Amino acid sequence: MDAIDTFLNRISTAGDSVALHHAGVEYSYAQLMRSADRWFSQMEECGIRPGAVCAFVGDYSLDTCSLILALIRARAIFAPLTPAVKGELSTFLSIAGVEFLIDPPSPTGVYITRTGVSCENPLIRSFRATDSAGLVVFTSGSTGAPKGILHSCERVLRKFIRAREPHRTLLFLLMDHFGGLNTLLGVFANGGVGICPHGRSPAAICEAIERGRATLLPTTPTFLNLLTTSGVYQGHDLSSVKLITYGTEVMSDSTLQRVRESFPNAELKQTYGLSELGVLRSKSEGSTSTFVRLGGAGFEVKIVEDTIWVRSEANMIGYLNAPSPFDSDGWFCTGDKVEQKDGFLRILGRESDVINVGGQKVFPVEVETVLCGADNVRDAVVRSAAHRLLGAVVHATVTLVRPEEPASVRERLRRHCAGLLARYKVPVTIEIVENMDVTGRYKKQRGRTAPSEASDSVSG
Repeated sequence: MDAIDTFLNRISTAGDSVALHHAGVEYSYAQLMRSADRWFSQMEECGIRPGAVCAFVGDYSLDTCSLILALIRARAIFAPLTPAVKGELSTFLSIAGVEFLIDPPSPTGVYITRTGVSCENPLIRSFRATDSAGLVVFTSGSTGAPKGILHSCERVLRKFIRAREPHRTLLFLLMDHFGGLNTLLGVFANGGVGICPHGRSPAAICEAIERGRATLLPTTPTFLNLLTTSGVYQGHDLSSVKLITYGTEVMSDSTLQRVRESFPNAELKQTYGLSELGVLRSKSEGSTSTFVRLGGAGFEVKIVEDTIWVRSEANMIGYLNAPSPFDSDGWFCTGDKVEQKDGFLRILGRESDVINVGGQKVFPVEVETVLCGADNVRDAVVRSAAHRLLGAVVHATVTLVRPEEPASVRERLRRHCAGLLARYKVPVTIEIVENMDVTGRYKKQRGRTAPSEASDSVSG
């Protein structure tokens, strides 16, 4: 029996166990499968056959989750999208060669439209011969045009053949992100409960945790920092949370300490994965440490010149619109720089984010940790700013807990950094903003260069 059949059979036998908590209502696995059966029948009537390329737009609900199961059962190739990508929708549909556009929320009517496109992408055409369901996700496109990534659902689901401890999991990561789909599939494979939030603000997430009695919160360091510094969590009963996992970006020591203090009864665990590779098994050195051990069944990890390389049985099939990034032996260079200690790794950031100050390397997270440890600083993002003599210097953008005179803040923060960092790491320019610039996935916008050239002085 293949991984897809094992996965679907396990769900079909879960019966009256709760599968989803959405809008205050709990739905059983039996209800989930009945909804998936209705979708499957409708797809057959509309001509969706194995290998058909489909897409839909939505967030977690009974309808979208059951639709995903039906698409896997139909051995379709599908791209889950969210309302946040509305401006790029036509681009994504074109890259994937979408043949059927499915419109939730309900499988009881006709919600499937033929686009009139016949997908001729060579990678998809060859993949169809495997008779496996396919998953298409997209890179953010922050450093260029977005890439379409084709995965085999059979490969993705292999890691879930062995059932693990079920959780009541808050579905924070969006379903058009590999981490989001991985979380959802893991919930169902282990007989857990997926808790669907009505938004991603701290208040909405706290409300969903409280109402759904979530035991697991998978999220990002940026969101955790926002949650803990806002104090919103203090107005809710979040005592059900036993495990907080964080990934998708670098965690600073200062944010980790704040989360530890705010959730003293929860275990904190770092996760690691890429859309091209899947999500690796991970083991944090401890709840107070940003060091992590990576690998597990189906994954190999090596460090070359302080950079993580991974070879995975769950590798993507390939990019739909770009050359393969794997070397001749199947290894993928992640671009993530690390520090090593006793078999554990501390992720410092992407090579592309490193700031080169007169030949000296500065990792943004190191400076951000120091800034966030200063009084009255809510959050900080560090990036490169052009400099006529040094090539680049450190630019910091900060948000404050309470209003403070800008000039005194800048002077105070420079003195604070100078006492803890080498001189070339101290921010030359400090920008104070009311709200931090983050993505719709609650990740810091760290990659871009600061907009204006820094002066040769340290004023500003």
